[in-house]
Amino acid sequence: MPKPPTISVNEDERMIPLWSIIAATISFLLVEYYWWIVAPGQRHHPGPPLGLRIYFNFSWGILAALYFLMIGYISKDAPRRGMSMRFWIIICCMMPGGIGAVIYFLLRQPQVSECPACGTHVQNDFHFCPQCNYQLSASCGNCFRTVRTSDQYCTRCGHELADDRLPARLHVMGGE
Repeated sequence: MPKPPTISVNEDERMIPLWSIIAATISFLLVEYYWWIVAPGQRHHPGPPLGLRIYFNFSWGILAALYFLMIGYISKDAPRRGMSMRFWIIICCMMPGGIGAVIYFLLRQPQVSECPACGTHVQNDFHFCPQCNYQLSASCGNCFRTVRTSDQYCTRCGHELADDRLPARLHVMGGE
């Protein structure tokens, strides 16, 4: 698995890159220019009521802007999940009407983090590191489902979690 770029807490708020914000602003302004300036001059009949024009003009402008913002978000989100950014941007551009983005959100992988013991890249939903068997999160010893460190019993099978002998670091994280 390729090493995904790390994103700090402050950078996490900036998941939409500046180029995408600029492209969204330009696309919004171009759509508005077209519908308010260019299109009315090409009509041979009276236009729709002003309220309906305003609604459709802003709706099309917002949709065009959201398309660029969505592509910008995917360009930042895909690498941090260990996925190919270029592939997903091409899918989003080639599939009309945002279908590519819907497919991306349905098929995207969980976020990737590092094992504290050996540094291997592991998915956030892993309970144990596949390289060194380090326990990454608390899990039931009977059904192996994720549990909170403060739980006394497994919510799935009812197994008493005190019998599982969680590592001391997980007990400390749970406040025990």
